[in-house]
Amino acid sequence: MFSYWRRLGIVLLIALIALLIGLFTETLIGLSVFSVSLLWLVVHHTKHLAALEQWLLISDHTPSSIPAGSGIWDNIFALLARYVRTQNQSRQLINLELKQLQSVTAAMPDGIVILDERDHIEWCDPVAEKHLGINLELDLGHQITNMVRQRSFVEYLGARKYNKPLVLKQMRHHRLTLLMQLVPYGNKQKLLISRDITSYERIEAMRRDFIANVSHELRTPLTVIIGYLEMLTAEPDIDMEMQNQALSAMTEQTLRMQHLVEDLLTLSRLEDNLNKLTESTVDIVPILHELRREAESLSSGRHTVEISVDSEDQILASREELRSAFSNLISNAIRYTPEGGAIGIRWAVSNGKGLFTVWDTGVGIEPEHIPRLTERFYRVDSSRSRETGGTGLGLAIVKHILNRHQARLKIKSEIGKGSEFSIEFPEKRLVTKS
Repeated sequence: MFSYWRRLGIVLLIALIALLIGLFTETLIGLSVFSVSLLWLVVHHTKHLAALEQWLLISDHTPSSIPAGSGIWDNIFALLARYVRTQNQSRQLINLELKQLQSVTAAMPDGIVILDERDHIEWCDPVAEKHLGINLELDLGHQITNMVRQRSFVEYLGARKYNKPLVLKQMRHHRLTLLMQLVPYGNKQKLLISRDITSYERIEAMRRDFIANVSHELRTPLTVIIGYLEMLTAEPDIDMEMQNQALSAMTEQTLRMQHLVEDLLTLSRLEDNLNKLTESTVDIVPILHELRREAESLSSGRHTVEISVDSEDQILASREELRSAFSNLISNAIRYTPEGGAIGIRWAVSNGKGLFTVWDTGVGIEPEHIPRLTERFYRVDSSRSRETGGTGLGLAIVKHILNRHQARLKIKSEIGKGSEFSIEFPEKRLVTKS
């Protein structure tokens, strides 16, 4: 208001001066002075208005780009420069916070999509682009259902049940299983949050399979034991030969369950992250001779067991776990090799890597089964494995032991000719015997 009266005072002062000039001279001269003064003011303001208009049309609004002014316009441009400086500082602060927000959302494992009232895409983070196959540059402003076309998602979006998530199998792009959740906010806007639960689904499936497999493995021996117990209870005067047969069968099935429980406990211990590997320098040669004696005892003379030692190098490892892995491979070779066949055990160093190998002249394995041999309870021939006392967990135990030692299992096999299982130890675990 003060500025207004000040500017008005200047005009009135010009009018007063012109009036005085007109009174002491001629009226025409006074009017001329007044007109010239007003014209000068008009030109002065028009010039600065043109400069202001020109500045408003440029894209780079910085304080240094504001034109210079005189008189009242000097104050106006100074105030404008201050305003622009404040705006630029606010813009820089907003951009910084936006970048921080983008970096935070980029680091989050969840995908985030901002939808408007009509479910058009306003923004999304890189994770959402991966989850839902969105390209923000191309799909900005498009309906989200153009990108995610599964019927269940369209129905979920239309139902507006924000308290219930949706499990969506996204098969179109990465074969992901996503947990989708709508969250309303602001002026009828919505956040669509996607979380990748593929690994959790896989773990849950493994858990279900594991429980089913354990239940199946326990059902058969329990059925046999219960059957014989019912027979012995119902027929107390049964002859001694039948009693001995029943007790022998029950003992065999009990031992089978005991082996299964022991293998399950071993697997649990190996998978426990708190169970740290206790390492020492392990001499392989004595272990090989021990394993040969055990193999000959297990074979009961039905096979020829050979041993070959091509290196005296030792291994930095857990002796107990190493022996367990070797023993599993040897017992498998005996189990699946017909009578009269041969079993070989070999220790060597090749290309700087330690190689423990078990070969046999057994039935062999078809190629399609080899990738799955280390899965829990996976059997190429279920009936034969159960007949020979296998639990289906031996190679799974071997795999976990080798993972703890950074070693690899290699399998070669040919139907009717036999198999070869090799454990390859990295060079860093080799210890030269002094």
